[in-house]
Amino acid sequence: MLKVLLKPLLSGLAVALLLPSGMAGAASVTDPVSALDVAELDERYEKSFTIGAAVETSQLEGKDGEMLKKHYNSLVAENIMKPINIQPEEGKFNFKEADKIVKFAKENDMDLRFHTLIWHSQVPEWFFLDKEGKKMVDETDPKQREKNKKLLLKRVETHVKTIVKRYKNDVDSWDVVNEVIDEYAPNDKGLRESPWYQITGTDYIAVAFETARRFAGKDAKLYINDYNTEVEPKRTHLYNLVKELLEQGVPIDGVGHQGHIQLGWPSLQETRDSINMFASLGLDNQITELDVSLYGWPPRPAFKSYEEIPDEVFQAQAERYDALFKLYEELDDKISNVTFWGITDNHTWLDDRAEEYNDGVGKDAPFVFDPYYNVKPAYWAIID
Repeated sequence: MLKVLLKPLLSGLAVALLLPSGMAGAASVTDPVSALDVAELDERYEKSFTIGAAVETSQLEGKDGEMLKKHYNSLVAENIMKPINIQPEEGKFNFKEADKIVKFAKENDMDLRFHTLIWHSQVPEWFFLDKEGKKMVDETDPKQREKNKKLLLKRVETHVKTIVKRYKNDVDSWDVVNEVIDEYAPNDKGLRESPWYQITGTDYIAVAFETARRFAGKDAKLYINDYNTEVEPKRTHLYNLVKELLEQGVPIDGVGHQGHIQLGWPSLQETRDSINMFASLGLDNQITELDVSLYGWPPRPAFKSYEEIPDEVFQAQAERYDALFKLYEELDDKISNVTFWGITDNHTWLDDRAEEYNDGVGKDAPFVFDPYYNVKPAYWAIID
């Protein structure tokens, strides 16, 4: 009997310790608290930064829609605004799904982030084919390579111009280029050797930013976005690239730190150093894709279901979130937005990763709300 009761009792105590005064006992394992009946996250941090969530258009209605209206004042599209969805064929732009997110943000007075104008992934192949349909990266003739470079840069300009003009009055923050640094790249600058880079060098980055600046709203901010920005050598590679681009006059306003992190990695000091490092260049910082995975790398072994995850793991996650948001608040003069890469634990890309490394069966739980729209210990930790 004791063995059965010990876990719920400890979990209830842990949650109670995290609750504000007068609320102890309001949440326990047997008494879930609806996320729709508690204090709003965005109001808690309104003096420091906006609180965002990544969404699919299917999440704009029902309970997900209610959650967005209650807890978040910023939105970003998880997938629908990426190049392959916006311009799957050259000259054929598809804004139908993206418009839905723009409309929801407008109707609910929410900031809007655009993710992403240029990326090496989820980009249609036509961008990198010459006028005869041949792969530009395979071209060996110097004159043809130069023609290909001009053609690709023109395509970058057209893609960026068309999208930015359409949403000029709607988007507050643009992820202009995404994941241009690869610490494992063979070059000494850590530049990702994507087709963009192989064909144009870093010119595609400059053209994308310059075009976005020409057509974006006057108050809109332009970001270069990447993951693992807290750790070396990637942090320094990104810093050196951004510094060099700024010196060339490329209009970069800030750095997006994705924030796909784990319970014990990276360290708080590494996170602090990264924010301060880019702020020293006069840049804003945004945490753009925050989720706290329960696993290290690789995510193996993984829990097979949500119900298998021990309460002590959620408590460890709460402590991690608590430390993170204390740091974000401490640095809030350098951080304008913190966006979670999802709403609740019922929808996260990390489930796909857990399944991939565990024979098709695995569950992650990276957010502060559980799959049933209840609060987790992590919520109490950051709501204070």
